[in-house]
Amino acid sequence: MRYLGLDLGTKTLGLSISDKSGLIIRPLPVIKFAFEDYEGALVELKKIINENKVDRIVLGLPKNMDGSIGFAGQRSMNFFEMLKKEGFNVSLEDERLTTKMAESIVHDNNKNVKETKDKIDSIAASIILESYLKRVNNGIEK
Repeated sequence: MRYLGLDLGTKTLGLSISDKSGLIIRPLPVIKFAFEDYEGALVELKKIINENKVDRIVLGLPKNMDGSIGFAGQRSMNFFEMLKKEGFNVSLEDERLTTKMAESIVHDNNKNVKETKDKIDSIAASIILESYLKRVNNGIEK
């Protein structure tokens, strides 16, 4: 199975993809769209899904530290519903602190965070997908 990880923002969609075995993950170029134009983002995303023959999408779900769903989480829930309506197999993955982890990776590699916003989004998508796949490969998730 080939998995696609997503990190949804208000103007960008970070992407990562697994190999067919679901073991190796690599970042993909970010989809950029007009502020909150999720329909436009979906049009571009469909092309990537079809080109790469994606079996399952894993969308990051931002939660507050207490586990509640805030504005960003609701945005992801709405996008999740859009993906389901299109007939895609999609799962949600808790993405608390993934952006901070991605920023740390970029910083540790002596990169300027402001110059690498797109890389951070793709790395965050990779962390989201890796977390999901660890559970799948350990038999916790199907």
